[in-house]
Amino acid sequence: MPTNLLSTSIATGFGGIVQEYLWNWENQQLRVVYETLGKGSPLLLLPSFSSVSTRSEVGELAKLLAPNFQVVAIDWPGFGESSRPSLDYQPEIYQHFLEDFVKAVFNTPITAIAAGHAASYVLKLAVKRVAFSKIVLLAPTWRGPLPTMGASQQVAGIVRGLVRSPILGQALYKLNTTQSFLSFMYRRHVFTDAAKITPSFIEQKWETTQQPGARFASAAFVTGNLDAVREQSDFLELVRSLTIPLMVVIGESSPPKSREEMNALVALPGVRSVVIPGSLGLHEEYPAVVLEAVQDFLFSP
Repeated sequence: MPTNLLSTSIATGFGGIVQEYLWNWENQQLRVVYETLGKGSPLLLLPSFSSVSTRSEVGELAKLLAPNFQVVAIDWPGFGESSRPSLDYQPEIYQHFLEDFVKAVFNTPITAIAAGHAASYVLKLAVKRVAFSKIVLLAPTWRGPLPTMGASQQVAGIVRGLVRSPILGQALYKLNTTQSFLSFMYRRHVFTDAAKITPSFIEQKWETTQQPGARFASAAFVTGNLDAVREQSDFLELVRSLTIPLMVVIGESSPPKSREEMNALVALPGVRSVVIPGSLGLHEEYPAVVLEAVQDFLFSP
């Protein structure tokens, strides 16, 4: 059941009503934090998966959407202010969570805007004909960083096991979440304007990586254990199976492999698309440009 919270982190919240959704997975209760802003038609806003994933990355976009929609943005289980237990994070967890959350919180069909790796989960749910009336995918991805770099499932599994280990894992995780490393990754493939990657911005990102239990879901994402599909053909088949409108927003500076995947997606019949400035973090870097690009789609019948 959703219940009101008394307060939230200034760095994480964006001015909405903050609530928690208590969700049970295999006899363990997880506290999932979400935030609601605005009035109007319901719209679910899903941040991308990453080591620094929080609902704050879609906060500015939520504010821009709020005059016309009732926007709900979540912190995924294992990320942000939500519970971060040492689960073996798998796609099944997030697929079940998303379906249960949508059914519990919304009572009418909703628009979904999903960033990055959230794409596959929304598409899978839509194919089941659960709750969605239209979908916008922002810089969609379906394959985690290590598999994208060519690592085999065996190698990725070894890395994941090392990061999950008690002492060595903590040390490895800290090395890969230093502020200098986060800044490097943002400059490499998340943002395109280096002036926006300020020390205070990176410090906020770093703080979310240092929360107790943060390494478990992060390691699952990086090593491909949160990939809801394993092949490009399966991802494209989800889109072919849709019966609702779909729009895709692509950053013109997206990494080459990711851009190839996005191009294959928007080449399918019936998929509306637009290319705007930015890369994988376009929803956070250019929220006003994103809104301008998708507003006609959002308001169309």
